[in-house]
Amino acid sequence: MHIPLSWTYTQTLAAENDTHISEFLLLGISQEPVFQPLIYVIFLSMYLTTVLGNLLIILATSSDPRLHTPMYFFLCNLSLVDICFTSTTIPKMLVNIQTQRKAISYEGCITQIFFYVLFISLDDFLLTIMAYDRFVAICHPLHYTVIMNPRLCGRMVLGCWVLSLLNSCMEASVSLRLSFCPDVEIPHFFCELNQLIKLACSDTFLNNLVMYCLSVLEGWVPLLGIIYSYSKIISSILGMSSTQGRYKAFSTCASHLSVVSLFYVTGLGVYLSSAVSERAYPSAVASVLYMVVTPMLNPFIYSLRNKDIQRALRTFFVQGTEKR
Repeated sequence: MHIPLSWTYTQTLAAENDTHISEFLLLGISQEPVFQPLIYVIFLSMYLTTVLGNLLIILATSSDPRLHTPMYFFLCNLSLVDICFTSTTIPKMLVNIQTQRKAISYEGCITQIFFYVLFISLDDFLLTIMAYDRFVAICHPLHYTVIMNPRLCGRMVLGCWVLSLLNSCMEASVSLRLSFCPDVEIPHFFCELNQLIKLACSDTFLNNLVMYCLSVLEGWVPLLGIIYSYSKIISSILGMSSTQGRYKAFSTCASHLSVVSLFYVTGLGVYLSSAVSERAYPSAVASVLYMVVTPMLNPFIYSLRNKDIQRALRTFFVQGTEKR
């Protein structure tokens, strides 16, 4: 059989380009050397604040028996997930700045994608069941302890983990089938899935299909659940005759509603910046708000207006001082 020379050349060229990539280069937020120390200090400060703030929420809710309720159980899990979420990307970024290296291994990149998708999905699902918890507390207060029993709460959190693990396994597995060209520069400070797909030389139809389908599962479905819960909550609050009762009911939802708004607004910013602009810089800046600023602000939002958390923190520090 005669094989055309042009076909042979094309296949050879594709084989040369379709090489196994051992590492990628993370270009970060800015490539200017003069800005690297400032970026390092800012991100290190935000990361330490995030870890410390969320850790204090976990310690406060765990140490005070009065906070062993479904709402604070979910909040404790949310704080743990936020610590893990920021720890997926920020430490590697700080190490790269300190060592003046931009490389991340192929295995490290896929691992980063796996845990990034895992914890962002967990964040989303936990915020949804927290909205359901507030819905039951305000709309069905007499049946709250029966409905939101410890077994159901544990199963709901377990369900969040299972769905998130399936989601991240799916994204990571389809990413493994990608082949990459020699140009392996990722214009981001972590292995962002969309940027990784853009670098692929192989067919990316399946990756885009999976990414968009799972984004509906982890984005729009939980959002619709939150909107439904709060529509019922608002309707129930407006039906209360007591002004004090309305204020108390609204105050129990204010912190969660603030966190949900911050989470989805910054997430929408990431989506719009990557869809509207061809440049990666706006998406990287929006991702900072989404991945670093939001988890850092969550403990402040929940503690500033929450007297129970403030009391638990004071008790925790007083006990720690007395032991010394």
